[in-house]
Amino acid sequence: MNKTITAAGAPAASGPYCHAKLAGNMLFVSGQLGVDAATGALAATVEEQAKLALASLGTILKAAGMDYTDVVKTTVFLADINDFAAINAIYADVFHTEPPARSCFQVANLPKNALFEIEAIAVKG
Repeated sequence: MNKTITAAGAPAASGPYCHAKLAGNMLFVSGQLGVDAATGALAATVEEQAKLALASLGTILKAAGMDYTDVVKTTVFLADINDFAAINAIYADVFHTEPPARSCFQVANLPKNALFEIEAIAVKG
């Protein structure tokens, strides 16, 4: 059985998708940008965007009854791979013990001309 997860406190989806889908004990979280949930504004720097996107990820996980420790895989998209070291430190603050598997790519463009986006898969139990 699939369940749509909509998290109050996370930025609203900007298209025809949901925050996440829960399929059994697996949660598939849509890509999160560094958007302020209250204003809808994109943060100015890659560091600020990473912090906001990771906070949104946490909010969505909580709405599904999970937390960061349940995340098994993330994919990070960067507008500039030279930002890798800067976001790594922020990422490590969230996933400081037993970090999940991760892929990181530089991409040609992200929605809203963002500098950072993250998607995740989490498993409960």
